[in-house]
Amino acid sequence: MKFNVALVIIVATILGIELQGFHCKTVQFIFGDSLSDVGNNKYLPRSLAQASLPWYGIDMGNGLPNGRFSNGRTVSDIIGDKLGLPRPPAFLDPSLSADVILENGVNYASGGGGILNETGTYFIQRLSLYRQIELFQGTQELVRTNIGKEKADTFFKGANYVVALGSNDFINNYLMPLYSDSWTYNDETFIEYLTGTLEKQLKLLHSLGARQVTVFGLGPMGCIPLQRVLTTSGNCQEKTNNLALSFNNATSKLIDNLMKQLPNSSYKFGDAYDVVYDVINYPSKYGFQNADSPCCSFGRIRPSLTCLPASTLCKDRSKYVFWDEYHPTDSANELIANELIKKFGLGVDHSSAPSQAPTIVPSQPPIIAPSQSPVIAPSPDN
Repeated sequence: MKFNVALVIIVATILGIELQGFHCKTVQFIFGDSLSDVGNNKYLPRSLAQASLPWYGIDMGNGLPNGRFSNGRTVSDIIGDKLGLPRPPAFLDPSLSADVILENGVNYASGGGGILNETGTYFIQRLSLYRQIELFQGTQELVRTNIGKEKADTFFKGANYVVALGSNDFINNYLMPLYSDSWTYNDETFIEYLTGTLEKQLKLLHSLGARQVTVFGLGPMGCIPLQRVLTTSGNCQEKTNNLALSFNNATSKLIDNLMKQLPNSSYKFGDAYDVVYDVINYPSKYGFQNADSPCCSFGRIRPSLTCLPASTLCKDRSKYVFWDEYHPTDSANELIANELIKKFGLGVDHSSAPSQAPTIVPSQPPIIAPSQSPVIAPSPDN
C-alpha cells in the first residue's frame, strides 16, 4: 500500500478482428497492489489490507466501499474512462465468467501485494505477483475451455498487460526490521534481488503470451503521509525516495534488455516520479492545498493507517493530494492520469465522461450491505 503510480492502459482500440464467430477485443490484464486493487482483497476474509469500511468509495457510484483504496477512482479507472474502455473486474468477483473476461479483461491487483512473496506477510492474506500470475494461468484455462486454444492464444497475445508493484517491497518489507530482508540485504543488493525477481516474472508472463507489457515505476514513496509522520521534522524521507529512484533506474534498464531479448514484443516503462514529486512539493500549482497529511484521519492519532468509520474528513477532498496515510485522493489520481495520458500521447474518447465526485460530505458513514462470498478463495501467500 503505497504511492507508486499504478497505471493500466497504453492502447485502447477495439480491434476489428473476427475469430470464427466471436469478436476479439483488446482488453487489459492488470497486476498490481492497492493502487490498482478494485475489490480482490474484500474477498480475502482474513486480509488486514482492506478498504471495505466507510469512508472508502464515498466519491464513486453509490458512495459505498467497493474495494478501492481511495475516496474514488484509481488512476487506471480514470484512464480507462477517458479512453472509452470498460473497467476490468476483480478476479475474485463472484460474477466473473469467460464472457466477462473476453469483454473486459481481468484485474488481479491486491492491496499489500508485492513483487516478492515474503512482502506484506503481516497483512495475512494478499496476492503477491507470483500468485497473481498463477491466477492468470487459471484465467487462460477457463478461456481456452470456452473458445478453444487457437482463439484463446490470439486473444491473450493481443491483450495489454500492466505490472505495477514495488512500493510494498520497500515500505512493507525491506524498511521494516521485522522482515529478514531488512538485514539480509543492503540497498544495492535488495534492488538487485527485487528487479531480478521481476525479470523472471515478466519472462514468465511472456511465456504465457503477454506481448504488450507496461511496467510502472515508483513514485516518491518517502513523501506519503505515513513516511512523513514517522519523522521528527515531518518532511519527506529522502532515503526512501532514493530507493524509489534507484528501483526506477534499474527497472528501466531491465525493460530495455527485455526488448532486446524477447522478439515480437513491446515493453514500456512508465515513470511518473517527477510529476508526482512536483505535485507534492508545489501543490498550489496544481490546485491543491494540502500534500502532506491525509484527508481522512482519526483526529490527532497518527498514523491511523487506514480510513475508519470514526475518522473525520477534510472539508474539501478535491484540495488534498492524499486520501489516507498511503493512497492518493480521486482528484490526485485524475491529475496523475491526465499527465500520463499526455506523456504517452494517448487519444481520449470524450464521449465517455468519468464519474464525478459529490460536493457534500455526508454527516454519517453510509450503511454497507453484506458482501457476498467469493467463488474462489485463494490461500494467503507464504
